[in-house]
Amino acid sequence: MTLEFFTISLLNGVSYGLLLFMLSSGLTLIFSMMGVLNFAHTSFYMLGAYFAYTLSGVVGFWAALFLSPLLVGVLGALFERYSLRRVHKFGHVPELLVTFGLSYLILEVVQLVWGRGTVPYGLPTALQGPLFTLYGTQFPRSRSFVMLVALLMLLAVWLLLTRTRIGLVIQAALKNPEMVEALGHNVPRVFMLVFGGGCALAGLAGVIGGNTYVTEPAMAMSVGSIIFVVVVVGGMGSLAGAFVASLLIGVVQTFAVAIDWSLASTLASLGSPVDENTFGWPLLRLTVSQIAPILPYLFLVLILIFRPKGLLGTRGD
Repeated sequence: MTLEFFTISLLNGVSYGLLLFMLSSGLTLIFSMMGVLNFAHTSFYMLGAYFAYTLSGVVGFWAALFLSPLLVGVLGALFERYSLRRVHKFGHVPELLVTFGLSYLILEVVQLVWGRGTVPYGLPTALQGPLFTLYGTQFPRSRSFVMLVALLMLLAVWLLLTRTRIGLVIQAALKNPEMVEALGHNVPRVFMLVFGGGCALAGLAGVIGGNTYVTEPAMAMSVGSIIFVVVVVGGMGSLAGAFVASLLIGVVQTFAVAIDWSLASTLASLGSPVDENTFGWPLLRLTVSQIAPILPYLFLVLILIFRPKGLLGTRGD
């Protein structure tokens, strides 16, 4: 493993991990506040990308960077107010089902409006090209921008929750909603704002993830399962846990994809006789890059077995 490979793979892994964090942070905030696992969360991520694609052609990318998450947040708040709140009293299963249905509704609407293919949502001129060249390999500005926005978002959320009045109300409503309501605060409105804010964070991830990678109807499904893995591995309801798990999974998966190594090649290099007649030959031939897609789910299984609350989780439900 050369220093060039290690450095570039680490930067790519951190960039991907921070994008995962931008997605998982909104889901984590919604769950920690309301106890709701929003199955439509990555659909709001997809809406952020498509809204930004449309608005970029009208007002430009930088205006769309602010307007698209705002629109997604408003849609999320309206969904909580007029749909999710009505089924909340019936328990978690109806909540899961209504968000699951919403995810398919959003998918069908996206395909009707923008089509079933990839849309040409490209990078703005300022984010095109490399930011720097390291050991002869270029690191793109777009991924650097993803890292910058994710870190600024983390700082903003932390300051909001710990240094503002509304943040104190949110944390108090999490622990004792009856007492907060008795003090004159509108707890249902707080829930609506938190749900809308979580959806807005997903929309922001879509704005910068859509042109960094690809914008298509399948983009929500492609990251849907991995986001729930991040939330569970980090710890249900733990923002710090989501941050650690996102970086861990992003870095590990990025390195794994780039490593063309197998047990068969290792045994062969050590002089051991390995061929098609060797016991377990199909498994021995598998390279690390081939099993990279299942590594996050392996983390999930191990976490659920040995530490069900996650790396930094505190809640047990």
